Amino acid sequence: MFALREHRPFHARVGDCRLAADLPLGRAAHLIERFPPLRSATETLYDGDGRETTLAMLYAVLAHESPALVPAADELAWVADLGEAAAVDITCAALDRAARMLLDDGGWPLWTRVEAALTAGEASSDRRVRDVAVTLGRELRSVSLRGSLAGARHILDALLVEAYEGHPPGARVVLTTSAAVGTVVGVRWLQSGPPIGYAVRLDTDPVVHNVSADALTVAP
Repeated sequence: MFALREHRPFHARVGDCRLAADLPLGRAAHLIERFPPLRSATETLYDGDGRETTLAMLYAVLAHESPALVPAADELAWVADLGEAAAVDITCAALDRAARMLLDDGGWPLWTRVEAALTAGEASSDRRVRDVAVTLGRELRSVSLRGSLAGARHILDALLVEAYEGHPPGARVVLTTSAAVGTVVGVRWLQSGPPIGYAVRLDTDPVVHNVSADALTVAP
């Protein structure tokens, strides 16, 4: 799939990058296309019907609470015209990391922050911001998004781990301490830097194990 994406014509890559740089709705749509559902040895990852809306809401919360994290529109437009998704990812890296960290505050605190951001957006003087807030507010009221939180987390984990050549959700790994084989189902992060650990579901054990980043290797 990744090879096919890399061999697309330049105009197609530019169009995709422009979508990826269109915050919040376009980037959310880009990411769910880039990381489709994956059936692993133990479960389905990157799944959930509302994951696109969930991702867009995370970006909307950050635009409301931490606008300095959002790259300038002219910078995003210039980077998108390069036709390289990696360039857009680098530009949005801090924003993507912050979106991933929001998911660690899941549950009612997160939804309270989402509602506050959408309420502020609906009252904005910027028509585009208002339109986004109305669209997302409609989704929030009509669709249950709790089932998409895990899928959104998988997507952001996979996106962020690329820069560190780490193990995305779905990767098959071996624990160096026991030689047990399993599947990565999550990545643990700090506010900056590479992954500090992984959540791994072993083939022989349904319990998810949290292991340090240096305690596993790629399965043969």
